[in-house]
Amino acid sequence: MGKTIVLAEKPSVARDLARVLGCSKKGESFLEGSQYVIVWGLGHLVELATPDHYDKKYEKWALLTLPMLPEKLETVVIKKTGKHFYRTKSVIQRQDIGEMIIATDAGREGELVARWILEKAGWKKPFKRLWISSQTDRAIRDGFARLRPGSEYDNLYQSAKCRAESDWLVGLNATRAMTCKFSAQLSAGRVQTPTLALVVQREKEIRSFVPKDYWMIEAKTGGFTLRWIDKKTSQTRIFNRERAEAILDKIKGKPALVTEIKKEAKKEPHPLAYDLTELQRDANKRYGYSAKKTLSIMQRLYERHKLVTYPRTDSRHITEDIVPTLKDRLQGMAINLYSPYVNEILKKGINVTKRFVDGTKVSDHHAIIPTEQDLNMDDLASEEKNVYDLIAKRFLSVFYPPFEYDRTQVKATITDELFTANGKRVKHRGWKAVYGNTADQDTEEEDEEESKDQHLPELREGQSLKITNTSLVNNKTKPPARYTEATLLSAMEHAGKFIDDKALRDAMAKTSGLGTPATRAEIIEKLFDTFYMERRDKQIVPTSKGIQLISLVPEDLKSPELTARWEQKLQKISSGSLDPKGFIREMRKYAASLVEIIKTSKSEYHHDNITRDECPQCGKNLLAVSGKRGKMLVCPDRDCGYRKNISMNTNARCPVCHKKMEMTGEGDKKSFRCSCGHRESLKDFQNRKGEKVNKREVNRFLKNQDEDEGTNYTLADALSKWKDKKKRKNK
Repeated sequence: MGKTIVLAEKPSVARDLARVLGCSKKGESFLEGSQYVIVWGLGHLVELATPDHYDKKYEKWALLTLPMLPEKLETVVIKKTGKHFYRTKSVIQRQDIGEMIIATDAGREGELVARWILEKAGWKKPFKRLWISSQTDRAIRDGFARLRPGSEYDNLYQSAKCRAESDWLVGLNATRAMTCKFSAQLSAGRVQTPTLALVVQREKEIRSFVPKDYWMIEAKTGGFTLRWIDKKTSQTRIFNRERAEAILDKIKGKPALVTEIKKEAKKEPHPLAYDLTELQRDANKRYGYSAKKTLSIMQRLYERHKLVTYPRTDSRHITEDIVPTLKDRLQGMAINLYSPYVNEILKKGINVTKRFVDGTKVSDHHAIIPTEQDLNMDDLASEEKNVYDLIAKRFLSVFYPPFEYDRTQVKATITDELFTANGKRVKHRGWKAVYGNTADQDTEEEDEEESKDQHLPELREGQSLKITNTSLVNNKTKPPARYTEATLLSAMEHAGKFIDDKALRDAMAKTSGLGTPATRAEIIEKLFDTFYMERRDKQIVPTSKGIQLISLVPEDLKSPELTARWEQKLQKISSGSLDPKGFIREMRKYAASLVEIIKTSKSEYHHDNITRDECPQCGKNLLAVSGKRGKMLVCPDRDCGYRKNISMNTNARCPVCHKKMEMTGEGDKKSFRCSCGHRESLKDFQNRKGEKVNKREVNRFLKNQDEDEGTNYTLADALSKWKDKKKRKNK
């Protein structure tokens, strides 16, 4: 029979599998035991070939060579990791290998990673599939006890392959056509372009918005406030000042008569467990983490610490087979921070409802929940603690009863004008007890037209209330808010609401929207990296380049409808109800039509960020852009690719306003500047820090340069030299 080879996606996962399977012998790119040999990818080891693989004419970007439509898209070994692939291939082809188990991530992309490696390595025999949602020893053992035939996932692979090939056909053709036609580095794709279109459309709405004055009328009485409401429309805003003043004059000095008291008992059930997108939203709102950073943290919690289940999921429920493990999961997290809630849950008995346990609403993976691994907070970095805390509290809350309260609405008249007030009395904290004082922190802001909850005294119908003060409150209508990463993730997930066609809208509602939970962070980050949009604090603002791209790109490529149609068909391919070859034929035709539309376009692209500085390599005028690491000058010619940093974002704080400063200059002329106007040279900064900061604080400062958000290597290097200098001085 021979040995069984196991293909993992990453080295860290391979080590976990090796520990459980007893593979202690280390070889060159493999781990081996008496029964199993484990090899691994480094993510993808194989990818679709670049255009010049098919024809040398594609080496130069030119409209005349488009569209690029190879008869068959081929895969190639990635050069950067080629050495590792060929070592892996030699192990797979060993004579003593009899069976294969795929143990890559259990999802569409993980299936693609494995199948392409197997195809390139020449594996032609049947294989089995490990499909697990966490990396604990127990989950691995259970998974190996119930391996599935690999053929069960053939349709999933075909779906993944179609996704990759269609993105190649449409994305590369559209990108080359746009870049060549408009002489600018422009790119387009079926997900990134409609995502950018959402941001651009919101910016247009903001810029065209004209604020209007409106007034609200308030009347104070006995410790609470009544607000005027229109009897016919139920609106609280009055857009005519004369009318507002006339009502105010009419009610001045008059008492209020309570006409109706409506009391209603309300229950608010616990929130659903996390999927990745919801977690990224909350981490952005609470801690300001980007979607990419949250996913990176989650991968560490999943792979390294083994404290949470598979992160790249779009499900917010669990299946019945997980229920018997809930007690162990609760006990694993029962440290001081969470033990009071765990003990209360276990004491009362674990009670789960359809709101949490519903297999019909689980796709490839169930919701993100803690594993049974024993929790040790000392092992976690601060950002890991923050994200784990979100997951832990959400998990604990699903075992708690609803939040219960009484809602009271009071209606009163002053003369013949109607006024209202709302009151709320909490009866039982329920699941909100888990969150303490932060339970309502992330709820949406109340609409200005809604009366805020107040503490209302005991009232009765027919009661007369003395009005102590009446006033007009003047406000202006506000434009829609710019997207943050949290709200953009929501818009991507629910992109169907931007589609007019009901059938397509309904179809998209059944899919993951624009992108998938696994890819949205990468899509958003790519839009920043390519300078189509930029961050201003938490807000996302499109650049001139991004706005122009949306005006130049073919209409349907910027609509969520394209993704809706594709995702609908990819789902059918995954279920085996649609022929993948027919889908690719359709994509080839679509790519050709896109190129033709772009070629015949009469539009023009204008660089409004062009500078007088010439590129030292090709002589073209450089463009000024804002990257995630700071400001830079870049060459508009993609074949040249010259870039020069002119300022770097840093974590150094301004001594005046405590905002983060940016660094400019080179060599001895490096200096810091702040938006408040403060300036200081690097030498002055070093001297200031030398007086106030000890070595431990400097080390922490260096360590906390945030790699995900753009490490400031210039500053880190400068501080490192300063640290070494301080060491020599203290010797």
